[in-house]
Amino acid sequence: MSDLSNESKEPTKAMKKAVALKYSPGESEAPIVTAKGQGRLAETILERAKANGVPVQEDAALVEVLSKLDLDQQIPPELYQLVAEVLTYVYQTENRAKKGENQL
Repeated sequence: MSDLSNESKEPTKAMKKAVALKYSPGESEAPIVTAKGQGRLAETILERAKANGVPVQEDAALVEVLSKLDLDQQIPPELYQLVAEVLTYVYQTENRAKKGENQL
């Protein structure tokens, strides 16, 4: 599972959003949207991710696109490249954590 967030310093202009993805090779062809929300719900998604050791990647443009998808929907092929970049970050973070290295 990977979480993406969009933070705003001015709450009146934009509210924080978060989208959680799950990718299980062999179970699905592409990552699936497992949670999404804005405001307090987005903060809860991020808090749970962090509490469970799930890496969080911030990408405002990608979270905006992913937030338009339905829950339990696989990401469409046109988003594969962008999500692949996020998953690469997640896997690299997990590998560094397993080796005891500092996360960037």
